[in-house]
Amino acid sequence: MKKFLISLLCILISLLLVIFIGIAPQTEVKAETLDTSRLLGNYDVPELRGTSINVYNWGEYISNGSEGTVDVVTEFEKLTGITVNYTMFAANEDLYAKLRGGGVTYDVIFPSDYMIERMATEGMLEKIDFNNIPNYRFIPENYKDLYFDPNNEYCVPYTGGMVGIIYNTKMVDEVPDSWDVLWDERYKDNILNFNNPRDAFATAQYLLGSSVNNENSEEWEAAADKLIEQKPLIQSYVMDEIFVKMESGEAAVAPYYAGDFLAMQEVNPDLAFAYPKEGTNIFVDAMCIPKGSKNKAAAELFINFMCEPEVALQNAEYLCYLCPNTAVLEDDRYSYKDSPVLYPEMELHTEYFRNLDRETLDLLFQLWEKLKLA
Repeated sequence: MKKFLISLLCILISLLLVIFIGIAPQTEVKAETLDTSRLLGNYDVPELRGTSINVYNWGEYISNGSEGTVDVVTEFEKLTGITVNYTMFAANEDLYAKLRGGGVTYDVIFPSDYMIERMATEGMLEKIDFNNIPNYRFIPENYKDLYFDPNNEYCVPYTGGMVGIIYNTKMVDEVPDSWDVLWDERYKDNILNFNNPRDAFATAQYLLGSSVNNENSEEWEAAADKLIEQKPLIQSYVMDEIFVKMESGEAAVAPYYAGDFLAMQEVNPDLAFAYPKEGTNIFVDAMCIPKGSKNKAAAELFINFMCEPEVALQNAEYLCYLCPNTAVLEDDRYSYKDSPVLYPEMELHTEYFRNLDRETLDLLFQLWEKLKLA
């Protein structure tokens, strides 16, 4: 009888726990909705309803509804009736390999400047009909006529920024003003570097005083040797993984994009940022339509939507990158408009990545493999 009563009591307790857990309040933060009354374009296009587009973007690179933000893709789908198949890549070279390999088609992609130049040169991009993108008028003049699209035919700028050094003030003794902090033995096993060849090699090239666009094999080999010298100090090569490592205090110092630093600092206030004295990379990421797009009209409608001041503001707040949209830059709601990290007053030596010739590209990837195997 005692065992029966104990068993019955356990069952009753279990039922009470299930009921309690079932009615416990949820803490999930719902996504904000877009104020469609502020939109300037017409997104009710009957002939496009029921169609779909394939969008290929960087990871964590659009306001997605997390933490109470606006889910930009979902809002576009609700407005237009167009389904967005959204996938992500980690590096420009991954994007290029996917498109060059075939087997899948995309309608909107988000490559960086030097990759736009390469893809345009190789005939991999469609010319955009800017009559379908009236919000292009919000793109500032300093984001037009750039080297990778001198006639403004193939792309619409999405974000911009510069690379600098993120460091943990609890782990790094002084403000690092040079790339040489990434070779400092005091931070052995607490140093990160990029897991993509152009950015990783740039950290060594700037330190060595060579151009990131040179086509001198000896200078590329010297940069590779410098990275091999650094490798025993490296904890890991990272891209999106850097967020967890720097936010948790797992690493002390890393090169990365200024906009991402601002997002990391919100989680870990011990993080700080510095631009190296030797110079750094400046970049622009843009929206393009690749050859083979099966729904170019819907792709252009999506790009126009992304240039809407209200949508661009949501993305600028979420991404923390430079915003190439005049309406956002003039909007008092834009919390980063006076950020010294995004818009520094100090004069910086900057250099865009350029498309390299085939021989230099082949050498770059050979040296990258050599580094990884070292």
